[in-house]
Amino acid sequence: MSVKREIPGTKAVTFVVAVSSSGNWSSPKANSAKRDILEKNFLASPCLGGGHPHQILLQEGFRSAGEAYNDAIDKSVNDLIVFCHQDMFFPEPWISQLLESCEWLEHKDPNWGVLGCSGITGERRMYGYVYSSGLGIVGKPSDPAEIQTLDEIVIVLRKSSGLRFDERLPHFHFYGTDICLRAAAQGMKSYAISAFCVHNTYQNFNLTSEFYESCEYIRKTWKHSLPIQTTCISITRSNLPVYFRRLRQAYVKHIRRKEHEVTRADDVKQVFEEVSGRI
Repeated sequence: MSVKREIPGTKAVTFVVAVSSSGNWSSPKANSAKRDILEKNFLASPCLGGGHPHQILLQEGFRSAGEAYNDAIDKSVNDLIVFCHQDMFFPEPWISQLLESCEWLEHKDPNWGVLGCSGITGERRMYGYVYSSGLGIVGKPSDPAEIQTLDEIVIVLRKSSGLRFDERLPHFHFYGTDICLRAAAQGMKSYAISAFCVHNTYQNFNLTSEFYESCEYIRKTWKHSLPIQTTCISITRSNLPVYFRRLRQAYVKHIRRKEHEVTRADDVKQVFEEVSGRI
């Protein structure tokens, strides 16, 4: 099915939320918790209230983000597609802010590849505009800023761009990095935009083996693009940042025997009300 590319204005957007079914997520208790997070955060977003015209695709049962997202691209009835985590909360103005950024880029760089709400340059400068649990407000309002890679919390692309995710990239990590590098390989730039939203996340800083497996896949696949900066770690030819991260993680876990966690707020609307006066 062909999708007509439109000049951004008042139009429908497709939202895609992919949920990992690996490990304990397959248990009834975990599935209930997963649904609770979705309903209290993404589905509670004011921009999706009432009789909105937007398409929502909940992608479950996929082995990787790449498989889930490519399937969603095929299902999308709209050109503009937003891929996001289930613990994202989008305020009422979010879609209009997204479309304003698209309109700005239509004049400055109509061949743009990927957009997101948090990104980093090759010189390790962060751009975007988001509230994240444990970090507070990250970034500030600005025009779209060109970056090297984007955080996976929000990824935006156009179906008409022809961009596809790598289904061989395992698990649910670094697909934001990969899709930006894929866009760059096709001559398309990626940007962090100022469309403010809330990432109501739970963070355990003991990274999983799946995280490191995905990271190593990126390092090998994109060896000619190294070094690669991401919002969570630097990927280099020597792999020293990963080694140091593993050592620090092992020290905290086995020597200090201390867990570093950031818990998810139960009422994300209250969180937004508290920070809205500062944005």
